[in-house]
Amino acid sequence: MSQVHYEVYVRKPGATSWTLELASEDRTRAIESAEELLTSGKAGAIRVTKEILEADTNEFKSVNILTKGDVGKADRKAVERPATPLCVAPQDLYTIHARDVIGRLLEGWLAREKVTPFELLHRADLMEKLDAGMDLQHAIQKVAVPQAQDQGASVHEIMRYFKALVEATIARVLRDERKGHFPDIEKEGFAAACERVAGTDEPLYLLGGAVAKTIGRAGGWTDKVGRLLDLADAAPPSPKARTIAFNVLETPLAEILGSKVGMAALLGPNLDLGGSLAAMTRLAAADMVDTLAAAEPTVARLMPELDGAAARLANWLEGDKFPNLRVALSQRVLTELAQHRRLRPEDPEEEIALLRALAMCLSAAAGKHLPHEQVHAAFVERSKLMIRTDFIEALVGTGRTPLGEIEALATLAENITGAANKRGASRWIAAYVTGLKFERELRGSPESPSVKLASLASVQRSVGRVGFVPEELAPIQSKLGEVGGMIEADCKLIAAIAKAKMPAASRLAALVKLASGEAAPSGPVTERARTEVLKMTRAPEIRAELAQAPG
Repeated sequence: MSQVHYEVYVRKPGATSWTLELASEDRTRAIESAEELLTSGKAGAIRVTKEILEADTNEFKSVNILTKGDVGKADRKAVERPATPLCVAPQDLYTIHARDVIGRLLEGWLAREKVTPFELLHRADLMEKLDAGMDLQHAIQKVAVPQAQDQGASVHEIMRYFKALVEATIARVLRDERKGHFPDIEKEGFAAACERVAGTDEPLYLLGGAVAKTIGRAGGWTDKVGRLLDLADAAPPSPKARTIAFNVLETPLAEILGSKVGMAALLGPNLDLGGSLAAMTRLAAADMVDTLAAAEPTVARLMPELDGAAARLANWLEGDKFPNLRVALSQRVLTELAQHRRLRPEDPEEEIALLRALAMCLSAAAGKHLPHEQVHAAFVERSKLMIRTDFIEALVGTGRTPLGEIEALATLAENITGAANKRGASRWIAAYVTGLKFERELRGSPESPSVKLASLASVQRSVGRVGFVPEELAPIQSKLGEVGGMIEADCKLIAAIAKAKMPAASRLAALVKLASGEAAPSGPVTERARTEVLKMTRAPEIRAELAQAPG
């Protein structure tokens, strides 16, 4: 255990006490996790402390480094709390809530040993190794402090209680291992072991000990997943034993995929956040991603192929044997999607494309495993991050033309969701369009007037497809048309076309393209072009010339 670590405490909305949510040696991760809990509404208040181990007393000194949220409201009055801890027997440590707390409290130790809470709770050798060091005492102290404050008891009293509970759990596992209560999968086979424990009082615990021993021989996280899937392949056919088998196998799989080191080992260590989310999405919804990839090239390009143990797991997740794991994976994608980190830090355009691909895949997979409302809320949260100044500046960059800047912003606006985010994007586009730089550089551009007008028309159509409400769209479209009118007036393009020495049909065709908004933005240019077209079609000599060319 490091001499310094960071703890995240949360207080749920309406609650009166603080609970430990995370302990980490990474300061940045602790602060980011706390901010995420607050912004997502999972906590009404958050507190991050720096814990420094005092060498002389062997206890931690706490320094508050961040406090946010409604930190004062619930402290105004005390509320009675039950004196009985949540865990009163060794069996209570095997619940999903307890294992989650163990995973957070012992995150560093578990990562160094490359094991999960499931393995720790079923292997006597790991328990003895943990008990021999200081990590266990520090973990107990971390959970005892907030509970003592909550119950009005002394910290040492709570620590003694948990120490006794841990010792009872270790004694239980040691006794069951010594007496051979855990099946030996290598000797009797996994299917036979499942059938045998199915008739006992604690089938999940006993089979868990056998599975923990098997994956304990693995060479790493990926090998653990492979061994667990080998056991899944060998599961018994009878319904009761098969259900027990998959209930046991799902627990370590969920813990491996729930840890950053385990997920990185399975999917690849060099993925950025976007690549990791894309791979997790393919893992959780491979069937839907494959269908979309066959029809949409962008999805096929951005959603990475899986191989090895990851591909095998994806095949299993397509069925109904690991439903909780599939839901947990999808939920994790949504949670990390809302984090304040870039999906593709070096390439904002690819980030927009990846956001669209993820939205297509997760929206298609929503319903059975994820509520549509959660998917929508996650993308609204991510969209907020993409209209911030830092992302806009990275997207627009320094090498784009004025029209290129608007095109990039329009592409961004088209791919974000949420009414407030759309309004934010419209304000950015309006700011760029109404700026003097846009008008000055476009009018002074060396490109021909017809090219500039056609480009303005294209941008005007792009902005029109974004989905802005009329009161936001109208000023932008009007300004684009106004700039187009200035460019046309600078060179008198319409008059030049009308007087050009070319057949009347050719002149009219060029003017009609301008009048219809195809070759120029709607506004002054289209009005002038319409006027000139009407004027020409009324002229007798023009009508006579057209009569000679019926085509």
